Amino acid sequence: MTERTHPLRILLADDHVTVRQGLKLLIDAEPDMTVIADASDGNEAVHKARDLNPDVIVMDISMPGMNGLAATRALKQIKPDAVIVTLTRHGDSAYLQELLRAGVSGYVLKRSAPTELLHAIRAAAAGGQYLDTTLTAGATGGLCGKSSAKMPAATLTEREASVLRLIASGYSNKEIAARLTLSVKTVEAHKANAMRKLDLTGRIDIVKYAILQGWLDNA
Repeated sequence: MTERTHPLRILLADDHVTVRQGLKLLIDAEPDMTVIADASDGNEAVHKARDLNPDVIVMDISMPGMNGLAATRALKQIKPDAVIVTLTRHGDSAYLQELLRAGVSGYVLKRSAPTELLHAIRAAAAGGQYLDTTLTAGATGGLCGKSSAKMPAATLTEREASVLRLIASGYSNKEIAARLTLSVKTVEAHKANAMRKLDLTGRIDIVKYAILQGWLDNA
């Protein structure tokens, strides 16, 4: 895995000019990221993302014309590898579930601290997934199906569980390897074994599983 040699290129999509300007000031103040363009509606966001190929798109939900959910779905059809972080005032599980199904990598509430968005951008860019920490104990309760009972974790080794927990918290394989003093290949092996044992198919499944286990309640 190669080290990033340039700041993360961010596209902002929000219909409020003041919000976009504030987000640009916040993001541009960080040494590892920069705003390359902004959009005032979903249609413009899709076109600019297609043309500019940003590293991360920060997308509002409530926008005129094509809203953020529709824009996310449209963009994922054009660019399946697009990295999208939703920034919204909506904290209920219906929005969260639909956006996770659409393929977003992050979900952050506008009322949260600015650091939440910065964490989400970095986690998403590294291939992880980030859920606003105020959501993990509440609105995400319905994410994992009809039953709210915890799924058994007994089939996992302690190391496999640690790897899944860190993945769900937004860490990249390289960061996990450093934290656990393992090689990246060993982390990937633990991840693969755990996913096979639990019949998980991707990062969203890992996050759902972590929520059921209560691993993210104090994240």
